[in-house]
Amino acid sequence: MTININQNEEKITLALSGRLDAITTQKLQDALIPKIGITELVELDLAKLDYISSSGLRVLLLGEKTAKTQGCRLVLLNVTADVMEIFKMTGFSNVLHFE
Repeated sequence: MTININQNEEKITLALSGRLDAITTQKLQDALIPKIGITELVELDLAKLDYISSSGLRVLLLGEKTAKTQGCRLVLLNVTADVMEIFKMTGFSNVLHFE
């Protein structure tokens, strides 16, 4: 998985591509958690994310909880149909924020 980060004063966008699984989860956690709270909005662009495992879901949940405590919004963008199906099957579509 690769992560491209674009940051300005208003928001930080992390664009993910590839697979978010047990092997790559720590990479996302290390990139995401320190960015939360720097700006009021952190976006995860998932247009090129092919797959997400339960460990990837755990990091997104950690990101959501961290954002709430920091007064920040974590928003998922451009979610593919396959990845959205995983969010729906696990109930994460009711917990995370999508645009």
